[in-house]
Amino acid sequence: MTVVQAYAELMASPGFAPDPAQEALVARLDALAKALSAPPIKGLSRLFGGAPPPPRGLYIHGSVGRGKTLLMDMFFAAADIAPKRRQHAHAFMADVHMRLHAWRRRAKRGEVSGADPVIPVANEIAGQAKLLCFDEFSVRDIADAMILSRLFGQLFAQGVVVVATSNVAPDDLYQDGLNRASFLPFIALVHEKMDVVELTARTDFRLEKLGRAPVYWTPDDSRASAALDAAFRDLSGRAHGAPIEIVRLGRVLTAPDAADGVARFSFDALCRAPLAAGDYLAFAERFHTFVIDHIPVFKADERNEAKRFIALIDALYDRRVKLVASAAAEPGALVGALEGAEAFEFARAASRLFEMRSPAYLASAHGPRARDASGVVET
Repeated sequence: MTVVQAYAELMASPGFAPDPAQEALVARLDALAKALSAPPIKGLSRLFGGAPPPPRGLYIHGSVGRGKTLLMDMFFAAADIAPKRRQHAHAFMADVHMRLHAWRRRAKRGEVSGADPVIPVANEIAGQAKLLCFDEFSVRDIADAMILSRLFGQLFAQGVVVVATSNVAPDDLYQDGLNRASFLPFIALVHEKMDVVELTARTDFRLEKLGRAPVYWTPDDSRASAALDAAFRDLSGRAHGAPIEIVRLGRVLTAPDAADGVARFSFDALCRAPLAAGDYLAFAERFHTFVIDHIPVFKADERNEAKRFIALIDALYDRRVKLVASAAAEPGALVGALEGAEAFEFARAASRLFEMRSPAYLASAHGPRARDASGVVET
């Protein structure tokens, strides 16, 4: 299915209406998908002294909830090119730093040579993906900022096509960051190799949909289950998603039911399984909305489950993930029979659950909260 066809099919569904700005971007994504899928034209290789140049990528920016992730999903599915890779930008950079660390360890053992590991790491990534798609591209870390121009310069030199979504224009990336002058070549590279498109859709579709009904449902009954079904359908455009895997530190984390940046989990799958705070952060970076079924009132012997739940809420709150949930009680009463440290820490989770229902939180952009120079979170 082409991007145009996928968009038309979704817009024909109840609760959806086409938007002119989205339609314009759909046409550009469709053209790029076709260019990537088309076989090379005979004679072009001789004309360009080798393989013909790849098409320009796209850098798509716009306010939260305008449909950037939705359209990226359609484009990635339609692009008939292999290998290809779709990843949240933060997860991609975490993988890059792991590869750099591994390369330096190999260099110390004398297995590889060279002073700059960025180039061989970029070549390794280019060998694994000819199309890279990034969700929510942003730059907050100086370690990322200092390597991006060399990393992406080499990726582009290897013929990799990049499509990225972001809440900010490329010229506004890493604003006020330390040593920003060293980052400016990356911005120039984006303009050189990618077309910059602003998605100026008419409204925040995500907030519009979340604002139609409560996002926290109690009691946890059939009415609550039906409401969560409707929320997932409204936000993702489908009744059920598909499993999505995230590789973290050599382990595979699975979101069993996910689509268009929305992931649905049961409480048991998240908090009775052996997951840690870093795992929840990995999920929180990948998905902008969680739908969680059946949060219980905690029993005295459920300290481990409570600790995981607290870590989960901390991760979602830190990454400003939107939460739609069914629960056995209001947040303050979920503490149940817990005592001691867990009961004390649960007060923070309950407070955050209340805030996560507020219009201001629901309107906030998905991603890490801004921190000032001392590391303090800016609210």
